[in-house]
Order: sequence, then C-alpha cells, then structure tokens
Amino acid sequence: MPKHDRPILLKWLNEKPALPVGVTWGVPWEQGVLGRDEPLALTSATGRKIPVQSWPAAYWPDGSVKWTTHAACLAGAALTGTYQLQKGEPTLPERPLSVREADDRIEIDTGRLICSLNKTGPLIFRAIAMAGKQICSGGKLIGLLETVRREDGVILRREEPFEGHIAQIRIEQDGPVRAVLRVEGSHRCVADGRQWLPFILRCYFYAGLDSIRLVHTFIYDGDARRDYPKGLGLQFNVPLGGELYNRQIRLAGDSGLFCEAAQFISRCYAGYAESYPQQVAGRAVAPAAERNEGPADLVQDMAVWDSFKIVQDSADHYVIRKRTKPECCWIDAAHGRRSQGLAFLGGPRGGLAAALRNFWQKYPSSLEIQRLSGPEACLRLWLWTPDAAAMDLRHYDTGTHPVSSYEGAAELRSTPDGIANTSEISLFGFDAMPAHPELLERAAVAQAPALLVCRPEYYHAVKAFGVWSLPERAHPAKARLEEKLAALLDFYQQEIEQRRWYGFWNFGDLMHTYDPVRHAWRYDVGGYAWQNTELVPNLWLWYSFLRTGDAALFRLAEAMTRHTSEVDLYHRGEYAGLGSRHNVLHWGCGCKEARIGMAGLHRCYYYLTGDERLGEIMDEVKDADAATVRLDPMRAYFPKDRFPTHVRSGPDWAAFCANWLTRWERHEDAFYRDKLLRGMASLKKMPFRLCSGPTFGYDPATGILHYLGDENYSYHMVICFGAAEIWMELADLLQDDEWRAMLAEFGEFYALSPAEKARRSGGGITGQDWSWPMFAGSLMAYAARYKNDPELAARAWRVLLAEESGFGTDESLRVEAVATPGVIAKLNEIPGITTNCASMWSLRIMESLELIGDWIEP
Repeated sequence: MPKHDRPILLKWLNEKPALPVGVTWGVPWEQGVLGRDEPLALTSATGRKIPVQSWPAAYWPDGSVKWTTHAACLAGAALTGTYQLQKGEPTLPERPLSVREADDRIEIDTGRLICSLNKTGPLIFRAIAMAGKQICSGGKLIGLLETVRREDGVILRREEPFEGHIAQIRIEQDGPVRAVLRVEGSHRCVADGRQWLPFILRCYFYAGLDSIRLVHTFIYDGDARRDYPKGLGLQFNVPLGGELYNRQIRLAGDSGLFCEAAQFISRCYAGYAESYPQQVAGRAVAPAAERNEGPADLVQDMAVWDSFKIVQDSADHYVIRKRTKPECCWIDAAHGRRSQGLAFLGGPRGGLAAALRNFWQKYPSSLEIQRLSGPEACLRLWLWTPDAAAMDLRHYDTGTHPVSSYEGAAELRSTPDGIANTSEISLFGFDAMPAHPELLERAAVAQAPALLVCRPEYYHAVKAFGVWSLPERAHPAKARLEEKLAALLDFYQQEIEQRRWYGFWNFGDLMHTYDPVRHAWRYDVGGYAWQNTELVPNLWLWYSFLRTGDAALFRLAEAMTRHTSEVDLYHRGEYAGLGSRHNVLHWGCGCKEARIGMAGLHRCYYYLTGDERLGEIMDEVKDADAATVRLDPMRAYFPKDRFPTHVRSGPDWAAFCANWLTRWERHEDAFYRDKLLRGMASLKKMPFRLCSGPTFGYDPATGILHYLGDENYSYHMVICFGAAEIWMELADLLQDDEWRAMLAEFGEFYALSPAEKARRSGGGITGQDWSWPMFAGSLMAYAARYKNDPELAARAWRVLLAEESGFGTDESLRVEAVATPGVIAKLNEIPGITTNCASMWSLRIMESLELIGDWIEP
C-alpha cells in the first residue's frame, strides 16, 4: 500500500470563520495512491460527514491523480477546526445547488438565493432574489474614458461612459456543491459604440449560501497616449420601498461601520429620543402618522441624503462623503485610514452588501451609493475610482537608458497593450436588516477568504512542487539559517508597509535594488525598480509558505501571484505569452521574455486554491516559445540565421519546460510532453550536455535545440530563473537517470575552477561567464547528493555561506535605523539589500537543506 493512502488532515489557513463559508482548496497525492475514478469524502473533526465536490486537477505520468480540488459549504456544526479527506463516497447537500439554462438566461438556485444572469446585452445580472424578495434588479460593468485635448493653452477634458457587453456566458462547473459561470465580453462606449477593454467575469455559487463571489479581469487594449480610463467598476441596482428614513446604508471603516439613512429623524419629531437610536441602529421606525406623533409634514421638511461614497485615495487615507442632489455639493462626513471595503444598501426588508477585496491595498478605489431616495438605488464598486486622476499608462520617458541604467534593450517597447488586472468581489444578500457585527464579519471573510490547507509535513512528504526542506532548529547551523530565512521574510513584510508598495497596478510586487545613499529603493532607475519575477521571488514565497504553513506568507505569495500573472504578462497582442523584465513601469522594459510569466511561477497558487483564472493564464503560455519567433530573446547577440529563433537552455527553454509540464500534468496533453522530451533529448546529444551552449538555435514547431558552440552567453542566467526547480522536479517525475546525471554534472562543473573546467572539457570550456556560483548552489547540492560526495557538499555550503553570496554572514542582514534630515521619515534599512539576492539565496538554502542538510557543519 502506498505510504500516504490514509486520511489527509486539513486545517484552516487563518482562524476558523465565524459565518458560513464556501471553500475551494487543493490537495496533492503521492503517485499511485489515488485512481482517477476513486471518490473522496470529507468529515469534520467530530466525524460529521460533510457534502463535498471533488475533481482532479493534475495527473502523474502513470495516470494516477497528482492533485485534486475540492469545494464545500461549511456552516453550523460543520464549522470545526480540522477536517479529514479520505477515499469514500461523498455526501450530497440536503438541497443541492441547481443550475438551469434557458435561451436567454442562466439561473442558479443555492437554496438561499436565486440569481439570474443574462446571455446577451449589457446587463449581466438580471436579478437576485432571497425569500421571495428581489434584492438586486440588475448588475453590469461600468466605466469612464477620459480624453484630453489642448487648444491654445486650454486643457479640455471629456468623460465618456462605457459599459460591459456580454459576448459569451459559459457554465464551467455545475454543482451539486459549487457552480461557476464564466462571462466574457468587452466594454462598449455609449457615445460611439467603440469596443475595448475585454473582460472576464467569473461568478461562484455554493449550495446553501446567500453570497456570490466574483473574480473580475479586464485586459487593457488601448493606446496609452490617448486612452485614459477614468473609472472602472461594477454597478448593482437595489429595489427599495418604504419611508426614506428607513432606507439605510453602511460603509465599513477601519474597524467599524459608518451608519446612516436617507433621512435622519429630526429632533422636532415626536418620540425622537426613542426612535432616533433605533434608526441609527438600523431598526425600522414606524411612520409618524401611525404613531400619532405630530406634524405629518415634518418628514417632508427633512433633508434627503441621496448619495454616499467612501473613497480610498491612498493606502493611508479614505474619505466618506454624501450629498442631497446631483446639482449640489458633496460634504465630508468622515475620514479614516484603511477601509475594510464593504458597503450595504437596504432596509428592514433586507438588501445587498458588496465588498471589494484589497480595497485599500489596490487604491484608488471607492464604493458609491446613489439614488437612495428613488424606487431603485444604485450600488457601485469602483475598482479604479473616478474621484482619482485617470489611469496614465504612458512610459516614464521618451527613450530607454540601457547604458546608464539596467534597461535590457535599446528598443522602446513600453506598452500596456495586453496587460491585465484581476479583482475579487463578494456579494452578500440579506432578507432582513443585518446587525453590525454580521456585516463586519462578512467584510473580514471578503478580505481574507477562507481556505483549507494541509500540514507542511504532508506537502513535503508527497514532494509537492519539487525539492524543499522543512524547518529544523535542533541543529545549531540549521537553526541559524532558519533565523536568517525568517528575518529576510520579516524584513520584506515590513518593507512593503514601510515603503507603501501598494496601488492598483503595483500591489503584490517588490522592488529590485536598494540605494543606501538615498535611503530608498531605486524606484526611478531603469531595470532596478520593480522586480517583475526576476530571480523567481514567487517561488521563494511559495516554498516559504509550504514549509511553514504561515498564513501571512500565503497572502504575500498570493498577492504577488495575482499581480505578476496579470500585470507583468501580456495576454493579447504582439507580446502575448511573454512578460516584461524589471523596470520603472511593470510593462516598461524592452525585454519581453517567456520567463516572466511562466506557469511554474503560478502552479502553487492554482493547485492550492483551484483558481480558474490562474488555470486560464497557465494555458495561455503553453505556446510562449512560438512568441520568440516574433521577438528573439537573443536578438542582440545572435543575428538572424537559418533558425527561426534563438533561446538559452535557461531561462528560456526552462520556462518552456515549466509551461509544458503544467499543460501535460493538468490536461494529459501528450503533445507538450513530447515537446519537452525532444528538448531534453537535444541537450543529451550536445558535446557537453547541459554544460553546452547555453544559447541554441530553436524551432518551436519541433521543440529541438540546435548546437551553436559553448560559452556563448552567461551561464548564471541558466539556473536563476526557476530552471533548477523545474529540472529537479522533472528528474523525479520522469525517473530519467540520464537527466539526473546531467543535473549533477552541471552542478559539479559549476563549482570547478576555470582551469579544472578547461581540463575536464579538453579545452572546450575555459570557465568564462560561469558567474554567481551561489545561483547554482542547489545544483551543487544535487550533485553532492547524487554522487554521495561529502567534499562536494562542503564546497556547496562554502559557496552558499560565503560573504559574497549575499546573506551568509550575520552582518549582511543587519537592519539599521535611519533618521536624518535627508529622509522624509524615520525608517529601517538593510543597506546592501537586493531582492535578487534575497530570493535566490533563500531558495538555495531551503533546497540545499533538503539535499545536503546532513552534511552541514554545526
């Protein structure tokens, strides 16, 4: 019997939710343990059987299941601290979720709410109802386009509204626990009908829940020199009835709620002392005439506050404003720091709440309520608020700076055409006025969605995502390394807050290189600003989570994955499948390469959460190698010749490996498996196998690499962009002894002196451009383990712990306090820090502790 053919323990990533939640999560399996047709059952810590919906997410080469994804609705007695997943027949919900399709609409009934979506037109949501009451009478995507014209020194700005139009709606998943609908289309300008900004909107429903989760993606396809999105968001219409003073709004602030009504009862109102506190608390107030409480015309004289909004204009400030009429001014009602991003609109008969995730982190955003005095009010969630300046996606200069800075090409290819951004929204339905604590709990769930995860020991035992170690602190040397790894992560978590690395287009990324003279990151210097997956910080963060189970690290890695998979990668146009190298702007660098958006960076998040958008993106890059024909990554070094393009074994071909492996294991697509194997076979035939090149002629049609000589480019580029990780994983997956030998050969060769390299290669390799030996640390460790060579292991540890490696010494991680007139505020810094070194050194330590941890000296 396989080692892990037993119940799998699951726990909450964060604390156990306080309210019913729908959860989707992933679980890895050891090869041969789970057959593709074997059912799975879920039980709570108390042994209660819980309805669960399961499906395979990836397969091993032998056809057994490698990853499964699961969905459950957990409420009441089913909300416990831990759960068990095991083989067995799953339990069905008492009332399974249903999806009914008609010619013009799709209707979903969760048992708590009924949602109807249109198949055509601008109105995506036709209606949402609860307990026989309509709480939403329509929902659509909205926006504003700003155009600017200059005439005789006068600047003329014009705002033009646009709205989303459905091109296609598809049922991706159909119960019984979970249903997913995918809506695709583009926005259309109201004035001239121009179509632009393609969108994808996924709607998630769970049996028994009164909530809907939305994942909204839009792709920018405009001209940055003239197309300035002024606003982008979603609008929901909410039917209202009854007295204006019983129509309530709630806006979530820093820790509590802003609570107001369309009308506040006047002090002249009879029974004021009793009714006013009830009104503020959200309880219905009986009309004055019914209570015989004095002048009937008093209500008519009260001011009617028709519109409210909360605007998060920075990571550190929001303002709440309200007004009576469109022709009147807005007045400030309150100011705060960081809103929880939820708004409620309704009254005693219920209503609708909506929450925008990462509301303050992805500023400028806002929540707006309009027409509160009419029969149908409007709730708007602005992903980019019209209260801010329009998006300006132009380049930061009119040319490039490849000599004075670190910009990778002289060509100016800074374009946002094809980048994307994804936001998450939660809708909550109510058939009565919700209490304040319930709304705050909903806001908390929306900002940190519930997730079930396995223990780090389980992920490690089944070798999820290759080679990495579990923390061990009993051994003195290992304990010191764990302290350094933790200190680096802690520093970056604090640095995100200290430097305010937030904003709609920035949240999730880190900066590249620090400037100790200015006491600031080089935010304005060519290729030294945003990291953009350079030296795979995604993998650093994901491995750090896998080995610790730390929820804060998961959220850090999640934000980076969401950002880098959308903003740093092109999803359409000339560069589709490629991403932009590090730059002042995320899309600013002239180097557009496959390594930036390779699937290997996103697999962890996809398999742990089952996120359909990430699955879609990973499928997008399966043919990224074909994009190198349009833009040869080695065009500056190799002129056009008989080969369609040129690629390096790493980072280019290694990125293709990650894309093809992901496609193969997810879809069992033999075409990409064979392409992967053909590339490996090509390298096996090279004069020095993996040590050859590292640049080759390449034909995407065949996947074959063609020899162009040795030492024709820098070897450190081969293994610092995820190649070591994906190649070691492939060695185990394919059980390829020759490939294992090649990895060991490369790792050992990297550690040799130039003279020894020349001797072993018969003069074919002279030791040029084998820089940054720390980058090859894990393959040195792999070679030591493969050859069972303690001396080589000791050499690998010397390289990793040397001062020049980055963080081998205690001094290299010393945090210094800075408080001088030359900086805007007191701050802490590590003067010599670079994210390249932080990411790569941490990865190499985590991997080497697994491979040669038993050969480290105390």
